[in-house]
Amino acid sequence: MLKLARILVVVVCCILICVLGTIYSFIRFKNPSNVSVVARWFGRLSPLFGLQVEHRFPKNTANIGRAIYIGNHQNNYDMVTISYMVLPRTVSVGKKSLIWIPFFGILYWVTGNVFLDRENRSKAHSTMSQLAERINKDDLSIWMFPEGTRSRGRGLLPFKTGAFYAAIAAGVPVVPVVCSTTHNKIDLNRWDNGKVICEMMEPIDTSGYSKENVRDLAVYCHDLMEKRIAELDEEIRQAQQDKESQHA
Repeated sequence: MLKLARILVVVVCCILICVLGTIYSFIRFKNPSNVSVVARWFGRLSPLFGLQVEHRFPKNTANIGRAIYIGNHQNNYDMVTISYMVLPRTVSVGKKSLIWIPFFGILYWVTGNVFLDRENRSKAHSTMSQLAERINKDDLSIWMFPEGTRSRGRGLLPFKTGAFYAAIAAGVPVVPVVCSTTHNKIDLNRWDNGKVICEMMEPIDTSGYSKENVRDLAVYCHDLMEKRIAELDEEIRQAQQDKESQHA
């Protein structure tokens, strides 16, 4: 019963956010800060899932400037966890098929996000080049999920290199954003689904990399994020154990 009630409430809230977000974004057509505004609206839905989400930003967040943000892509719950971490003047890159999702597709387009045609490699490569140009021309940052798909409990999947090519070409840092594991930890029939930690890590300088060793940059970022996710999972596990021992 609780699961059904949650689903109904969440669906209604998501449709409202999509409709209001679309109207808001049409008024400020493709303003690069639209994405962060709407992303935070979705992020505020986390209590409906019984989640307590902690968002951690570095002290120098305001000084990061233009960057490529990369996040781990786990499942549909990303919409109410890691999406809250999107900063102003940041747009995301998503697959072309998103446009066909009812309500959300038009919202994704009108907020100013970038569609990527993954079926066409030459077009995808061209999109990365265009992104690099836009970053500096329009004073933008880009949010990407370099795994390319949801991991669904398979751990942090290998990274595709598109985001890193764009960062090197634009001469901007890569900023990893990680979210603790949510796979198989959320039961919609349970009131309390525990804590989730989303953390923005320190920027990674890309000036020492080129197109020739872009794979090295991707592997370095992957290993850094994988290690931090494990640390966040352990922090949550330890805190839960301490909490249970106090009530024992």
